[in-house]
Amino acid sequence: MSRFPAVFLADALKDLVLAHDYYEEQQVGLGGRFMSAVRQQVVRIENNPDLHGFVHHDIRAACVRRFPYIVFYRVEANRIAVIAVQHGSRDWPGVIQHR
Repeated sequence: MSRFPAVFLADALKDLVLAHDYYEEQQVGLGGRFMSAVRQQVVRIENNPDLHGFVHHDIRAACVRRFPYIVFYRVEANRIAVIAVQHGSRDWPGVIQHR
C-alpha cells in the first residue's frame, strides 16, 4: 500500500495530455507507453517520496524511465502533489517556480 497518495494538479495533467498526444502522433501506442512509464514512476514516488532530491525549495524531481521527462512533486501533509511533468530539455526551473 502507498504511503502517500499522489494527486496531479491541473497544470501537471495538462503536461501529461500534451506529452501523450505528441507521442501518440509519433507512433500509435507510444502515448500509452509514456503514460504507463509515468504511472510506474508515480507509484515509486508514492512508496518512497523522500527518495528523490530537492531541485527547488520543497520540490523534488524524479526521472521517467525510457522517456526524457521529469515528474516534479511536493510532499505535503497527507498527499504528494505532482506539480509538473516536463521534458528534461525544457526550462523547467522557470516552470516549477511559477506552479
